[in-house]
This record gives sequence, structure tokens and C-alpha cells, in this order.
Amino acid sequence: MFPFLSDLINYLLGTNFILPFPMFGFMMAIAFVAAHQFFVLEMKRKEQLGLLFSYQETVVKGEKASLTELISNAIFGFVLGFKLLEAILNYDALAANPQTFILSTRGNLFGGIVLAAILTYLKYREAEKNRLPEPKKVQETVHPFQLVSNMTFIAAIGGIIGAKIFDTLENIPRLIENPIETLISGSGLSIYGGLIVGGGSVIYYARKKGLNTLHVVDACAPALMLAYGIGRIGCQLSGDGDWGLPNDAPMPQAISFLPEWMWAFDYPGNVLGINLKEDFTRMGLVSITGKAWPTPFYETIMAFIIFGILWLSRKKITIPGAMFSAYLIFNGVERFLIEKIRINERYDVFGMKATQAEIIAILFVLVGIVGIYFFTKKHQKQTN
Repeated sequence: MFPFLSDLINYLLGTNFILPFPMFGFMMAIAFVAAHQFFVLEMKRKEQLGLLFSYQETVVKGEKASLTELISNAIFGFVLGFKLLEAILNYDALAANPQTFILSTRGNLFGGIVLAAILTYLKYREAEKNRLPEPKKVQETVHPFQLVSNMTFIAAIGGIIGAKIFDTLENIPRLIENPIETLISGSGLSIYGGLIVGGGSVIYYARKKGLNTLHVVDACAPALMLAYGIGRIGCQLSGDGDWGLPNDAPMPQAISFLPEWMWAFDYPGNVLGINLKEDFTRMGLVSITGKAWPTPFYETIMAFIIFGILWLSRKKITIPGAMFSAYLIFNGVERFLIEKIRINERYDVFGMKATQAEIIAILFVLVGIVGIYFFTKKHQKQTN
């Protein structure tokens, strides 16, 4: 497996160096970049169709740097320099465990002070260069697509917080046993937690900016599914624990031309350092080969197919809210099906056993169906 990006590069090129970039984190960054691009394209298209509108924003030009700006630059510079110089001087420690290193209190005071001073001076110099004898207010036109970068950032921060919250709720014993490791670990992220909290944060931001939230969520629906698929590539490459149940069955002859790992895989050298066969035994599962269903790979394939369907259908689905409702249905069905061969904590719900993801998936499907019905009826009333 490839816990870090350098592991994959070394495997492909035959090199031997270390980069402190976790594979999952790297693929998540790629996912956000790709989603951002498709989100921008849809926001532009909807503005051209007159579904989203630009607005005027008052901006003050020529002011001197405020105390708040200088202090914020100083704080950012100190934290960055504090960690950066320590990372350069102790690269092996950073490469061995980036999450623990970054979130620890270790750092270099000299590096923090120097970079804080540099960034504070640069901010002051920039403000002085553009300073006017008399600051003036000007009106600037803001197009909806120009807000996508902010939305992506908000989604990333909210998504990480939501993912950790939902994962923690699903793994209370792990939190009690090792709270620090659980909270700072890059693994253990609930996709649905990230989607709900991150998505909710973006909707709130869009409403604050006066945008039609239905058109915004419709515009981001295909991008969300694309990002999900790319993120699952990171899960597969790093072996972050999102694999499935034991799969000791021989590969069917009909698909024997495919690589065996597409059918059953033991995730050697995974980022968690887990021996699957031993872990299956610990969980009371029977496994002869120590191989599991490669569920992240299956989810990537399904997500890319769903993205293709949504993207190709976006010009045909003209009812506001219908595209996002369709996304919820596709998302829910995909996740519900994959949960049947995944390892997850199961809860007793009305006498039935279900995982957290299955429960949310069913809710997504129901909300999506109700959404299509509601938005269709609403659209018919408005057009009659």
C-alpha cells in the first residue's frame, strides 16, 4: 500500500525518498480541486441562464493596514514559522507521523518570530503602497462563481469537523481508550458527517450572500459525487480501514482477466499497520486468506458513474432542487449497497441491525424522493 504520496512515487519510479504527504490527504486535496472546477462551471452556466445573479459589494480602497490585519498576519506567520523551521530541522520526525507532528506543541521559537515579523511587515508595506490620502468607497460586482473558492474552503473545514464528529460518535470506545490519537488521526473520517456539516455550512454561506440556495446545491451536486469518488481512491491506495468484510471466495472465471485485487485484497503495508487476517479474528470474523472486499475501489467506480449521469443530465433537469434530490437518491442507494459488504458498527433500530451509514443512506433516499415530488409540484404551480 501507499500510506504516503512518496510511497507511490517510489513504487512507480524506483526512487527512495520521503515526502510527509499522507496519500489520503493528497487525494482529498485533488478531490476538492476537481470539485471546485466543475462547481465553477455550473455556477457560470446558471448565471448565464439568469438563475443566479451577480450583486454589488461596497469595498473601501486606500486604507492603512488595520491592527487586526497586522495581528492576524503575525499570528499566522508565527504558527507557520514555528512549525516550518522545526519540520526542516527534524524532517524524519515529520515524515514518520505528520499528523502528530503538526498537531503537537513542538516547534522552533526563532522560526515563529522571524516569519511573524516578515508577514506583518509585508502586510504593512502592501497597505502603504495602495494607501490613498483619503480612503474611498467603491462598488464592485461579485459574480456567484467567484464565491466558489470560499464555499470550497468552508466545505473543507466544515467537512473535516463533521467527519470527525460523526466518526467519534460511531466509535466512542476508541475515543475513551485513546482520545488524543482518535482526535488528531487523519484516519477515521465519516463521509456522511463531512457531507452534512460541510454542506450545511455552504448553504448557510450562500444564504448570507443572497444566492438562491436551490440553484447553488444543484450546481454542486455532480461535483460532490466526483469528489467522493476521488476521495475513495485515497482510501484504496492508503488502506485507511474502509475495506470490506472478509472475501475468501475464488475470483469468478468471468472476470478472471482483471487484477485479483479488484476482487479480494489484503491491503499489505496499509497506513493503519493492520494485518487483516489478525484483525478479522479479533473481530470474530472468519477469514482463511486474510483478504477483504476492496470496497473503496467499488465506491470509486460507482461514484464516477453517478457523476457522469448527473453531469450529462444537468441541462435536462430544469426544476430547481431536483438535481440535488437526485444526487441524494443516488448517494443513498450507492452507500446502502456497499454497506452490505463493509465492516461497520451496527445499531439496533426498531428490531433491525443497521450501520450509521445505512440509516443516513435510507434518510437520503427518502429525502431525495420527497424532494423530487415537492419541487416538481412547486415548479408546476409556478409555471401554470
